[in-house]
Amino acid sequence: MLSTHQRDFSAPIDRTKLERLAETAIKVGLRLQPGQDLYLTASVAALPLARAIADEAYKAGAGLVTPIFSDEEIALSRFRFAADASFDRAPGWLYEGVAKAFDANTARLAIVGEDPMLLAEADPAKVARANKANSIAYQPALEKIAGFDINWNIVAYPSASWAKRVFPGEEDDVAVGKLAEAIFAASRVDNDDPIAAWTAHNSALRRRTEWLNGKKFRALHYSGPGTDLTIGLADGHDWQGGSATAKNGIACNPNIPTEEVFTTPHARRVEGHVVSTKPLSYQGTLIEGIAVRFEAGHIVEAKAKRGEEVLKKVLDTDEGAGRLGEVALVPHSSPISKSGLMFFNTLFDENAACHIAVGQCYAKCFVDGDKLTTEEIATRGGNKSMIHIDWMIGSERIDIDGLDANSDRTPVFRKGEWA
Repeated sequence: MLSTHQRDFSAPIDRTKLERLAETAIKVGLRLQPGQDLYLTASVAALPLARAIADEAYKAGAGLVTPIFSDEEIALSRFRFAADASFDRAPGWLYEGVAKAFDANTARLAIVGEDPMLLAEADPAKVARANKANSIAYQPALEKIAGFDINWNIVAYPSASWAKRVFPGEEDDVAVGKLAEAIFAASRVDNDDPIAAWTAHNSALRRRTEWLNGKKFRALHYSGPGTDLTIGLADGHDWQGGSATAKNGIACNPNIPTEEVFTTPHARRVEGHVVSTKPLSYQGTLIEGIAVRFEAGHIVEAKAKRGEEVLKKVLDTDEGAGRLGEVALVPHSSPISKSGLMFFNTLFDENAACHIAVGQCYAKCFVDGDKLTTEEIATRGGNKSMIHIDWMIGSERIDIDGLDANSDRTPVFRKGEWA
């Protein structure tokens, strides 16, 4: 008997829309250039999309497409049978090679869609150790991504195991079909011209970033149920959203889908308290009811109604794990919010609400960020960490004001919508 992880559920997935998603990933997400190599990661369940992306990449003139595949059953095998010492190790040799590939201008594309609760029954201490080891080993490659050295992109594929989490009451094939349609709609490929749809969407996001950058706010103040939070913005911060230009000169859309505009907060200028408005699915644990309090930029108190132990381990990863690396604005009326779905996947759930991220900041969210050294970014308030984890703090009950240098207020959001 084949498990849900092992059976093929590609039949309910609209092939035309899947091919549009592959084309969009290459032409909008990456804007892959002729002769450019591509490093592709995916689970074996996502083979149909991986193959379609390889086709589109080579049609676009890719030099070499190198895929690396993962498997849910093999991932579980480690937690069932591996020696205890293995959980403090990670394949650093692989990530060093990936970093060298990025140095050679290789593009990066990740297909996500694994079971978000895959490790829910695993020993949380071992999960935490494995995650920490992996974060340390991945640092050489992560720095290239966080620094936006190369064009990169993330898209999603509706694996059966993921679909059953989103639609638990449906038969497997029905759940896959429903999740596929939700992914296609959110990714703007459920129409005859997704490239044009993305051009229009990027223009709308650009108008938001231009307005925010023109205001030059010193801080944002959030107010609502359980929330009274002031997030200082980094010196020389730059709002981004939609398409952006990497250091290699290629304009790409790193996330498909995306509804956010975002920038770098000042890691030492965050004060107050905030509660999460949606659950955070992290490494097999659903963390619900997050409530944190900041002093001088650092989380000094953290609670959760569910998954508190995992949350505290995450915040203890390193010194920067308890400080903010990103602040993002998303209207409550975003298409993903309107879908009413909890995707248990940050790529989607973060685009349903305003959110914050603890951990590593993005160098590109500074004026002339591509010219700044690591030390200059830190001096301006940028955070450094081995992690970058988003959680949602926005809803239809949240107001946000922008504070200028004189502490004068400008409405930015009212009741979860752009003011």
